Amino acid sequence: MFPNEIDSESLTSPVNTLNGPTHSNTGGDRTLSGYDYDLPEDRIAQNPVTPRDSSRLLVVDSPTSHQHRRFRDLPELLEPGDLLVLNNTRVMPARLYGYKSTGTAVEVLLLEEQQENQWLGLVKPGRRLKPGALIQFPAPDHPEGEPLSNSTLWATVLATDDATGGRILQFEAAPGTSVRDLLESYGQVPLPPYITQSVASPDQYQTVYAEESGSAAAPTAGLHFTEELLDRLEAKGINRAFVTLHVGVGTFRPVEVEDVTRHQMHEEWVQVPPETVEKIRETKARGNRVIAVGTTGVRSLEGAAAVSGELQPFCGKTDLFIYPGYQWRVVDGLITNFHLPRSSLLMLVSALIGRDRLLGLYREAIAQEYRFYSFGDAMIILPAAKTGV
Repeated sequence: MFPNEIDSESLTSPVNTLNGPTHSNTGGDRTLSGYDYDLPEDRIAQNPVTPRDSSRLLVVDSPTSHQHRRFRDLPELLEPGDLLVLNNTRVMPARLYGYKSTGTAVEVLLLEEQQENQWLGLVKPGRRLKPGALIQFPAPDHPEGEPLSNSTLWATVLATDDATGGRILQFEAAPGTSVRDLLESYGQVPLPPYITQSVASPDQYQTVYAEESGSAAAPTAGLHFTEELLDRLEAKGINRAFVTLHVGVGTFRPVEVEDVTRHQMHEEWVQVPPETVEKIRETKARGNRVIAVGTTGVRSLEGAAAVSGELQPFCGKTDLFIYPGYQWRVVDGLITNFHLPRSSLLMLVSALIGRDRLLGLYREAIAQEYRFYSFGDAMIILPAAKTGV
């Protein structure tokens, strides 16, 4: 289960937009249908490539030119003194399978812990899980077909969350035990619904630098990095810094209004530490470039800067929605995967190089048989290609 698998009632509740950017009226850039494209089903990657950095890389190197490379070529495309900003979130085993007391099967995708052992989660079937419903999750070694009375993990539905259409769940676990710890045994790493034939291991859906557990999905642009590639980048003098954005429903919630300016992002938790801010300031003072790895890196940096108008250390939530006309404050370039049609992620990348240019590059990638989405290939937009319109 993933956000775009949930019934529509779970995804249409309004969210207040805070600290939003100022946008200009750019015609088709503001219409949902303007972000459509046709993707053959066989272009949706079902498994990652091995090694990770052997994935293909579409290099957007100017407003009019591009080239086809491999991700391992990244050190040749960046300059000494440039700064890569990576999201070090770690995907939780956030998918749980359980049963109602009636025996009805239940699927839960946990999004965030709101207080001790109380979580916001997306549930399926949502209409049958009203406040007061009790869910029991079998122990990992529970024999199939045996009664569930000895299950050691239970949750009660406390309320419906209006912002996401999900549920607030209060878990009961053994004294001194946190649900977060139990997820390692009870949960599964959630893959997106368009990955239906994967044989990937859970580690292949984590970046090699994943550290801070709390995400419901991987920051997929980072999946292409290997330890060897990071060493090569460092040897060339290309620096790196980290932010944390725990990916939740805000990243994947579909845009459902034709006027995209009316779309409202759900908040996601972000931390931009002081050392990262300092590295960014030093990089820009030298005249070097800040390259965000992934749209979550972009939202972290630009969301933190939106609070006061300039980048400062930040720990909190952001619901920043970036689309063409956005006035960039921090990010000079971007490494990203290929995104779903009509998604807020496609709009974010369009804000960097323009919607028409991006859709043209997508058509080229499809013609060249690039692999799309989470386990797919990558694109780098170098600062020289950035238009901001």
